Amino acid sequence: MARDVYTVRPIGRVESTLVDRSSAPRQADEGAPDAWLVFEEEVRAGLGDLRAGDEVVLLTWLDRAGRDVLSVHPRGDRERPATGVFSTRSPDRPNPIGLHRVVLTAVDGLRLHVRNLEAIDGTPILDVKPVLGPGSER
Repeated sequence: MARDVYTVRPIGRVESTLVDRSSAPRQADEGAPDAWLVFEEEVRAGLGDLRAGDEVVLLTWLDRAGRDVLSVHPRGDRERPATGVFSTRSPDRPNPIGLHRVVLTAVDGLRLHVRNLEAIDGTPILDVKPVLGPGSER
C-alpha cells in the first residue's frame, strides 16, 4: 500500500469538562456536555458567517486514539464479536478523525459554544462545515 503523507494542522482546540477517555460518552446523545471550540487567530475570517443556531459538522483529530487498531468489540463489549473498525464509530483507527454534528449556541469572536460534544478537553479541531439541507446556498 502506498504511504503518501498529507499535512493537516489544527485550527483550534476543544475546551470541555471531559478530561479523559473514560469519562467521555461514546456518542453525543449519551450525556455529552456543552463545550467551547476555541480557534486560532489566523482562521478568524473563516468564522465570520457562523451564528448561534447553526448546525455544523466538526472534524477533530482524536489525538489520544490508538492508530494501529483495525478491529474492535463494538462499544467495548467483549460479548460482541470483533468488528472491522471501519464499520464502527470507534475513536481507535488508522486515521483518528472525529466527526461531530453539533449546534452552535453562542459565537464570541474566536470561541464557539456548542451543545453535546463528546470530544475531550484539548482535542485538536481540524475543520468546521455547515450541515446542508435542500436548497442550501452554502
